[in-house]
Amino acid sequence: MDSFEFNKVFAAVLCAGITAMLGWFVSYKLVHPHMLEEDAVQIEGAAVVAGGPAKPQVPDPIMHLIATADIAKGEKLSKACAACHSFDNGGPHKVGPNLYAVVGAASGAKSGFTYSSAMAGYGKAWGYDELNHFLWKPKKYMPGTKMNYNGLRKPGDRAAIIAWMRTKGSAGFANPSDAQIAAEVAKLAPPEADAPAEVPAE
Repeated sequence: MDSFEFNKVFAAVLCAGITAMLGWFVSYKLVHPHMLEEDAVQIEGAAVVAGGPAKPQVPDPIMHLIATADIAKGEKLSKACAACHSFDNGGPHKVGPNLYAVVGAASGAKSGFTYSSAMAGYGKAWGYDELNHFLWKPKKYMPGTKMNYNGLRKPGDRAAIIAWMRTKGSAGFANPSDAQIAAEVAKLAPPEADAPAEVPAE
């Protein structure tokens, strides 16, 4: 290759390199994103932590749903519990205790079942509020419980299964009163809410 041919090849490579660099520079200036130092529009009540909305620390209220809850849906949901619990009168204990007539009953009171120390020392009856918290996140509500279950996230699901469990030997335990419903909503309302709490939708 003579010097003239070499110069042509060198010039072509140089031009291609300059063109590529110029294209990159122009495209970088045109599409390079710049993160805003703060939101362009501030949205009231949208607390954000670590890149996402804050997770609720308490369950949604469910007492207002109990009286009209879908019993059939609750029975269907109970199938996931049947591997560890029986629900019929005189049914056997399994990994967990028999849960017949549990709604409104004292906790840790089924004879013949060995409870965790957390459950044995709980000392409360299984009212609607207690069941709502426990079924939401068992290990968060009762650290040390032997119940290996992540919980029911949807309030409608919790209301349905509690309403169904009430039909299994606990029909004498009354549906929540208006006063109990209002008290639960007030108790579980977000602490930063300035307006009066409203009964949440399912």
